[in-house]
Amino acid sequence: MARKLRIQYPGAIYHLMNRGDHRERIFCDDQDRQRFLSTLAEGCEKTDWQVRSFCLMLNHFHLVVETPRPNLVGGMKWFLGVYTCRFNRRHQQFGHPFSGRYKELPVDHSGTGYLKSVAARLRRGTTLTTRDLAERLHLGARQSLNNKLYLLNKRKAGAKR
Repeated sequence: MARKLRIQYPGAIYHLMNRGDHRERIFCDDQDRQRFLSTLAEGCEKTDWQVRSFCLMLNHFHLVVETPRPNLVGGMKWFLGVYTCRFNRRHQQFGHPFSGRYKELPVDHSGTGYLKSVAARLRRGTTLTTRDLAERLHLGARQSLNNKLYLLNKRKAGAKR
């Protein structure tokens, strides 16, 4: 059976998710989470993506990403491949930490409340405060998290010097 084709078009918004292989952890500690976010920030610079929201759990992640250009497939290939290399190098492992292909759900701009329903589901499954969650999700905000991810990456690079 052939794989389902990925839908790509300019200005698309996607809910992206992937889980650890055999439901194992893809983030062992805060350093892994920082590395994931800095890799995502690098990917955003390469692809012009805008991160609308994210949620990092122990064994999976959720991203809501807007793609000004139709480059979801190439961007995710780079992003997951680079994070995999960095994760494996740090933990002296081999193989892929993710379980199969990432899942993507195109989100339409109709205002049906899809993002709000996702936020509600994430809120039920997290220990974050409402304020922290609202800050991370930026529901309805035009400003993306790219600036925060960029500053996080810049601070991390400055700390290494």
